[in-house]
Amino acid sequence: MDNMDEMARLHSAGATVRHSTPFDNLPSHKNKAPLTADFLKKWVAPYYMSIGAYDDADWINSIKEVKKDCTKEICLLLLGDFNWRTRSVGAYFAAVQGYTDLIDIIGVHLLKSEVCYAGETYALVLAFFNTATGTQYLSRYLDHYLTQPTLYFDQEHVLYALIFLDQQNGTQYAAKHIDSWKALLAQRELRTKNSAGRMARILASMTGEKSETEYLQILASAAEEKDTRRDVLISSFATGVKTLTELSN
Repeated sequence: MDNMDEMARLHSAGATVRHSTPFDNLPSHKNKAPLTADFLKKWVAPYYMSIGAYDDADWINSIKEVKKDCTKEICLLLLGDFNWRTRSVGAYFAAVQGYTDLIDIIGVHLLKSEVCYAGETYALVLAFFNTATGTQYLSRYLDHYLTQPTLYFDQEHVLYALIFLDQQNGTQYAAKHIDSWKALLAQRELRTKNSAGRMARILASMTGEKSETEYLQILASAAEEKDTRRDVLISSFATGVKTLTELSN
């Protein structure tokens, strides 16, 4: 029962995939004690689901209202909790408050990818800070995770954060990762096609050849939609950085 409870706790926290990385020995910022329910109610529950809702004026105003009360200690407590919700909010508030001295904590969290869902926010925050150190964390992440096609983590968001920074700064840091990105996509595409073929044959055996054809057409349409994601994601980072700039002033 204890093992099942621990597995459920880790899954809820966002530790849904166990993996080893070259970054395992990097020291992570971790709290010595759990956060209280009152703390979570005040600093996490109202915000974690709406990060990225840049067209939500009420949410943006709520960030502005608590900004004066959000200290570095609060950000450290949020970042030190082993949960994607708290870490996402902690990283975001660190950007709002301009706590560039927390970049290393956020960067290590990104590299280790101990919990899911938070990586996109880490990438956004590092793009907002726009420092050499932050750029190095993004690039180091891609050096490793672009060689891991079975880990569906935040490779795409991190790459486009780096492309966004290149566009802003006139640099070419993302260029060295493009071939690895294409190779990762090719490997995933092959895996998807193999799985799709098996599923299509199962559908054909159960409901007829028409179902197989329709299923493959749906997958082909989805693949075409992915081609438009580059501009959408870069635009999303631009909007996110613009919002953080507004909130931080």
